[in-house]
Amino acid sequence: MLKTIKVEDAVGTQLSHDITEIRPGEFKGPAFRKGHEVCHEDICHLQKLGKNHLYLIDLDDDEIHENQAASILAAGLAGQGVVWEDNPREGKIGLHAAMDGLLSVNAASLAAFNMIDEVMCATLHSHTLVKKGELVAATRAIPLIMKRAPVERAAAIAAQNGGTVSVATLRKVRAGLVVTGSEVFHGLIQDKFALVLSTKIADLGSEVAGVIFAPDDEAMIAAAIRKHIESGCDLLLLSGGMSVDPDDVTRKAVRLAGAREVHYGAAALPGAMFMTAYIDGIPLLGVPGCGLHHRITVLDLVLPRILAGEKIGKKELAFFGHGGLCKDCPECSYPHCPFGKGI
Repeated sequence: MLKTIKVEDAVGTQLSHDITEIRPGEFKGPAFRKGHEVCHEDICHLQKLGKNHLYLIDLDDDEIHENQAASILAAGLAGQGVVWEDNPREGKIGLHAAMDGLLSVNAASLAAFNMIDEVMCATLHSHTLVKKGELVAATRAIPLIMKRAPVERAAAIAAQNGGTVSVATLRKVRAGLVVTGSEVFHGLIQDKFALVLSTKIADLGSEVAGVIFAPDDEAMIAAAIRKHIESGCDLLLLSGGMSVDPDDVTRKAVRLAGAREVHYGAAALPGAMFMTAYIDGIPLLGVPGCGLHHRITVLDLVLPRILAGEKIGKKELAFFGHGGLCKDCPECSYPHCPFGKGI
């Protein structure tokens, strides 16, 4: 229940909610916090903020204040690797990454949460690489006073399956590279793929354990794969041989090496001829030739998710279609661009 009083009669009373001040281009936030005791010096400031009346709140048993509601909502939304401070401002709480890692957002859970009246949560895109302390989501109770039941229902929806927003640490792997192509193997051209792939692996905190060059011979490529696995590599990247020419035999070699699960083709450009495969749980990523021409391809979307422990199969490769079209800008600004953001 809300009771309205004139601001000049409010001296000695405690504010029932944060009062926001906005100075365009300079400041937006609480000028006065909930619980502040109004004094004579505050009257002019409050009036300048357009506050000619203030509220006194007497909550019914089934009602809840915006700040308490925000705390309940944040507790439901926050999954593993996400932290928040129980100090709401204006009914809002930010959720932050507890460590460097890959953000995961349960989009269905988020939509169901936001369908509940008078609550909201906004997040960064799922599968965004984030740093420790970075803001990844924010939630708020929209009105000052709410019914407790819908708040608790929204929090319960958000908490299902371990929370709506989570951050996973990237594994540190020993990656093996297999660079295919007779022209490289025989020294007709200089390889550039190994440096490109090694840099991407290192940038994500892992290391390349070794590089093996192989001609367009499926038996030799298969042998290189097995050698990396036997040496303890827990991720393999294979470059070249992913097209449709008769001497593009990398996929055949992957099966010959023992892969029983091979997914060829991603709904993304550049990188449509991308491949994922698994041998005894070890992921193999086949990188098409576009990886030499384009700074960013579907590999940059897949690799962090692999390192975060995800299994990328047919369904995941299909879902890349929404947002998987690179605009091929003259100056690449990835990840600050739409590429991969619909996933």
